[in-house]
Amino acid sequence: QVQLVESGGGLVQTGGSLRLSCAASRSIFSINDMGWYRQAPGEQRELVATITSAGVTNYADSVKGRFTISRDNPKNMVYLQMNSLKPEDTAVYYCHAIWMGFQSWGQGTQVTVSS
Repeated sequence: QVQLVESGGGLVQTGGSLRLSCAASRSIFSINDMGWYRQAPGEQRELVATITSAGVTNYADSVKGRFTISRDNPKNMVYLQMNSLKPEDTAVYYCHAIWMGFQSWGQGTQVTVSS
């Protein structure tokens, strides 16, 4: 099992930037897929970005060119750099890990983008 703790959310104006961090409770070397999802009020949770252990990334079309996912395996950390934020990016952002048939979610961090 792995516990995930997100941080870095907050209130930012349109066009601003935030960097989300996800701290894992153990080594993530063996975790193939880690990612970020988000859920806005009244909406379903949706994929934002994922990154494999080999560094292969995948992004939702809505964030391509604005968001960058990265991972630091020795520090057991995953990051999401969010630039050019828009009001529609407002949501709770969740860190996610999947490995060997298991998965784990963080508790989420709120991101609010004001217009």
